Amino acid sequence: MLSRVSYRINAALERRLPEQRLFLKSDADTRFIRLRPVTQALVLGGGALFVAWTILATAILLMDNIGAGSSREQAQRQQAVFEERLNRMSDDRDRRAEETLRAQQRFNLALRQVAEMQSRLLASEDRRRELETGVDVIQKTLRRTIKERDEARATLASVTYASSQEKGSARGAEGKAKDTEATLAYLSDALGMTAQERDDMARTAATADARTAEVETEKRLMQRRTDEIFAKLEDALTISVEPLDKMFRNAGLSPDDLIATVRKGYSGQGGPLGPITLSTSGLSGSPEETRANALLDSLDRMNMYRIAAFKAPFSMPVNTAVRYTSGFGGRDDPFGRGHRKHEGQDMAGSYGAPILATADGVVTHAGWESGYGRLVSIRHAYGLETRYGHLSQIRVNVGDKVSRGDRIGDMGNSGRSTGTHLHYEIRVNGKAINPMTFIKAARDVF
Repeated sequence: MLSRVSYRINAALERRLPEQRLFLKSDADTRFIRLRPVTQALVLGGGALFVAWTILATAILLMDNIGAGSSREQAQRQQAVFEERLNRMSDDRDRRAEETLRAQQRFNLALRQVAEMQSRLLASEDRRRELETGVDVIQKTLRRTIKERDEARATLASVTYASSQEKGSARGAEGKAKDTEATLAYLSDALGMTAQERDDMARTAATADARTAEVETEKRLMQRRTDEIFAKLEDALTISVEPLDKMFRNAGLSPDDLIATVRKGYSGQGGPLGPITLSTSGLSGSPEETRANALLDSLDRMNMYRIAAFKAPFSMPVNTAVRYTSGFGGRDDPFGRGHRKHEGQDMAGSYGAPILATADGVVTHAGWESGYGRLVSIRHAYGLETRYGHLSQIRVNVGDKVSRGDRIGDMGNSGRSTGTHLHYEIRVNGKAINPMTFIKAARDVF
């Protein structure tokens, strides 16, 4: 049955692939190998499959190279955009700092002017009260003088009448009458001068009241301008602080704990003792002073955020084009040993590409580590640690203090690796977390 099927197949292929014979000649004998149509068809089919597989593999490699080139271009564009946004953020921060400084200067000037106006207003009020007191005293004196004048006139009339009755005492009564008239003339002059002084004091009080109204108007205008300045500063600080606060929260870090840690590490004070001086700027407890203190607290918070951002790994460990090849979490082992946990992020790039520290810290390991190959570990603040594995060269030593952006090694293929790449890890209190959490959290800010 099988020979019949084989015969029919060979007969069908005979027209396209006639039977061929391959002769092998030696000194003593001549032999040949018969190539049936089925055999030729199998050889041709195998060759076609090999050629097709070769073409397909070449196409896949070309597409992968093209994709890698596109990824590099995209990474370069993203890096350019990142640098541009960073420059804009830096310029905007500098402008806001300058605006804050100018606003603080204007606020201090406004406070001094308000203090001067308040001093003038208080002086005017004291002067007005003194004038009112003087007018009251003058009025009382005037009433008492008028009463004494009336009594003196009554006494003069009595004396005049008595002198007319007593003949022997006419000359003495006449002298007393002249003295009384002189006294009355003196009192009248004194009353006139008192009335003039009262009128002058009344005019001065009216002028002081008008000046007080002007000072009150200027004070209200100054208060309005101060409120506008405060509102602009508060909006600017809110816009600047909220993205930083969101960045830390997205990275799983508590902003309050970070600020407490930074404040604890940057709380140095000292200096020689000097004489004690008192200032009235911190005693009023006015709303403006309260808002100014709140602005200063926000500026201090933003500055501590800036310090914390440089101490946490919110940057890329490479500044060249890379391809993300294996992420954090479970994956199939590249060496065929089942499903394993991957505790970092793999970034494939060119051999010898610079590897950079992603935050300020201290090098705790710089050497060979099983599985990692050449490994650099850096301890940062807040219980954070970063690891950089499979390096081709290490450029730091244990105990070195590094800053964000310092070159610590070169990308390589050492250790348990299938190709040139960087294995990047972030650990919090010894526990590995997804590094992309920090990288993505920083993209919206830097």
